[in-house]
Amino acid sequence: MDASSSALPVGSYAPAAESRRQQGSGPATPRQTRFFHWEKLWLGALVLGLLGALLVAIALPVGALLGHSFVSADGKFSGLAQYLAYAQTPGVGQSLFNSLWLSAFSSTLCVALAYGYAYGVMRSCMPLAKLFRAIALVPLLAPSLLMAISLIYLFGAQGLLKSWLLGGTAYGPFGIILGSVLWTFPHALMILCTTLASGDARLYEAAATLGAGRWRSFCQVTLPASRYGLMIAWIVVFVLVVTDFGVPKVIGGNTQMLATDIYKQVIGQQNLSMGAVVAMLLLVPAGLAFAAERHLRARQAAAMSVRAVPLVPQPCAPLDRALLVYCSLMALALLAVMGTAVLASLVSFWPYNLSLSFKHYQFDLMDGGGWASYANSLTMAAATAVIGALLSFLSAYLVAKPAGWDRARQWLHAVATLPMAVPGLALGLGYILFFNASSNPLHFLYGSMGILVLCSVAHFFSVAHITQLTALQQLDAEYERVADSMGLPFWTLLWRVHLPVCLPAVMQVAGYFFVNAMTTVSAVVFLYSPETTLASVAVLAMDDAGDIAPAAAMATLIFATAAAGRLLIALLDAWLQRRTQHWRQR
Repeated sequence: MDASSSALPVGSYAPAAESRRQQGSGPATPRQTRFFHWEKLWLGALVLGLLGALLVAIALPVGALLGHSFVSADGKFSGLAQYLAYAQTPGVGQSLFNSLWLSAFSSTLCVALAYGYAYGVMRSCMPLAKLFRAIALVPLLAPSLLMAISLIYLFGAQGLLKSWLLGGTAYGPFGIILGSVLWTFPHALMILCTTLASGDARLYEAAATLGAGRWRSFCQVTLPASRYGLMIAWIVVFVLVVTDFGVPKVIGGNTQMLATDIYKQVIGQQNLSMGAVVAMLLLVPAGLAFAAERHLRARQAAAMSVRAVPLVPQPCAPLDRALLVYCSLMALALLAVMGTAVLASLVSFWPYNLSLSFKHYQFDLMDGGGWASYANSLTMAAATAVIGALLSFLSAYLVAKPAGWDRARQWLHAVATLPMAVPGLALGLGYILFFNASSNPLHFLYGSMGILVLCSVAHFFSVAHITQLTALQQLDAEYERVADSMGLPFWTLLWRVHLPVCLPAVMQVAGYFFVNAMTTVSAVVFLYSPETTLASVAVLAMDDAGDIAPAAAMATLIFATAAAGRLLIALLDAWLQRRTQHWRQR
């Protein structure tokens, strides 16, 4: 995710209990007594227990990261000495400058390309619009490493299109920008499609009445109405690029960036304190962008009019044909880049011997942990999907529905949305510093599959929590009032009403967790042990060893598994809806 396109500002929820109090429809006196004696205790135990679990999984590792940035390598408090030492390191300014300008340039290019594509899909009458939208979302199922590897095969030393660079090199800013644009394109597209999905037809009728043509209406109506969506998309892509580790690691060459600096400090030099300093610096642009995105999203919601007349796109043959050509070229580019890595994994020796072979899938003969890495990723992704979907539903329910414990529920919502502002590399390093401490009673988790699952759930928790919170807020408070009048405890209403009604959202979130757990690199690159190596980390190991074709094969396998897992979850969702959602079709 992507991921932040459905976020809400902290504290913006409206608990159903408050709505019930405002409407003056309260339960009978015996019900009140029973609630405060038993249900409130159980509710408090759930809220405080889940809040404690999220503090351990999210807030305390981030706090450990902050605290360790003020500690020297020998374990003594050093104040700002670590920050000053890093600032005096040669190349630090270049890393910061590269991270900012490459992310800004990539974001601008990506949003510009995605806006034209979204306009063609949502605001034109071109044929196959749904197919083009589906094709553009395919990169969501692949790790960012796949795009970078494909660019090596296309523009690297033996690349098919190397001559297009006119003597330049793909290793550096060109590769980082192109790879970043390709893997973040679907994230920007989802936001912009949502922005362009609704429009006020009255404004376009007024513009036409005043003699404005299509171009002028676009400039004076469509673009101003899209400004918040464009800014939000730009910020989301900027955060994704500035915190990404995979693309600059594979195709960045000698270009220094903050994300790769963290990797070098932790893995290359085993300097956790300096790595914590760099991670805290990486938190600054991510946190500022997160705050700006929350502000813009609130402004965007406030600008919606209840009197708007839905806009229906009207045919315009020249425009529709032009947009069809543009979308076809973009879709072809996305498929060609992804297909290159898939093809390279299946040929004997690129580009000289293109006969098909599965020798690159013999992972047990390569670095990276072999087929065991793939099995570990599959196990971790499945566990993350189940645990993440259930915990995020429970957190959303406790925030939105029950009465009482208001302050604790507000804190629960705040902690649940915190990971949106924490890059994966920073969270992973925080897990090392927190769970590897010998005084921590949870030290036994370090190096196990459990810590990988916990970190993956925490990393992607915010979007899942907010998605399910949105689904729960759509349920009328009448359900709670009826349950109160009937003397039903809240867990009965949760099991019989809230969970079945929100089951589609739960399954959607499970698919989100599964795909992201399969493809993530940054959050887990510091946490695996020799027994828990992962497929995404194996791609990095193979690339470092020069085994580019096996790395492409493993990345292709990750993509295929993510697609298959998403399909299986969709089929399970359809089966469950047929069994439990008959009321929706009445």
